[in-house]
Amino acid sequence: MSTVTAKSDQPSALTEFWYYFSRNKGAVIGLFVFAIILLMAIFAPLVSPHAPTEQNRELLLSVPFWMDGGSFSYPLGTDAVGRDILSRLIFGARFSLFIGVVVVTLSVVAGVLIGLVAGYFRGRVDIVIMRLMDIILAFPSLLLALVLVAVLGPGLLNAMIAISIVNQPHFVRLTRAAVMSEREKEYVVASRVAGAGTFRLMFKTILPNCLGPLIVQATLAFSAAILDAAALGFLGQGAQPPTPEWGTMLAEAREFISRAWWVVTFPGLAILITVLAINLMGDGLRDALDPKMKRS
Repeated sequence: MSTVTAKSDQPSALTEFWYYFSRNKGAVIGLFVFAIILLMAIFAPLVSPHAPTEQNRELLLSVPFWMDGGSFSYPLGTDAVGRDILSRLIFGARFSLFIGVVVVTLSVVAGVLIGLVAGYFRGRVDIVIMRLMDIILAFPSLLLALVLVAVLGPGLLNAMIAISIVNQPHFVRLTRAAVMSEREKEYVVASRVAGAGTFRLMFKTILPNCLGPLIVQATLAFSAAILDAAALGFLGQGAQPPTPEWGTMLAEAREFISRAWWVVTFPGLAILITVLAINLMGDGLRDALDPKMKRS
């Protein structure tokens, strides 16, 4: 009976996770802000006042509603062709979050597989893989992504592929280091002695114990993907007009920065707030998943 009572008194994994995560107030704020952005992206057709490509030729570069001449019909004003900035920002959240999800998924899947192979087999395989990753990391990430997009051709799909390739080495190195630290531990040796095959050892025994740092890195890569996609869009190599992607919106508005500040400011703020919220969430995940960060 005492054993059952002791087990029932132990907090669940989810309860323990939320305890450490919620101790970081910045992470909670980041989660709240990100949830709002996510809901706006999901329900964009319902919450946006206008279609993202709808033009009102009578209101070009209309000011925000709190300025003289502003209108509540266009709360954040309009751009150079009369499109509602708020609606384009809301629909742009869809593209930015979609880019982050696709890039992180591709980077994690490829990076974890390659890192597992390098860390488990070691030897020449490890040397070849890690030297290739070192070559990729030797280039500035944005410059390398720009070169890859220039080779593949401008466009949202090619931009996501290029950003995935650039982010992949971080997951390879992290997975390799985690696998190398786990592969000689007693539970792995015991599984190997018990007759577990290579595939089972890699994916069912070792990999589940390496997920903590990978989740934190995936969160940081998510924000980096949004930034890189916005940068490529700003340079004309990412999403192409009239796609309401935040970086593309900045590129279209840069010539009006001196006389229509709102056209440039609001897309920049959208990128800033989203990336900051995700990074704050990443700090909270680190505190909740890293045993070294769990202070009594």
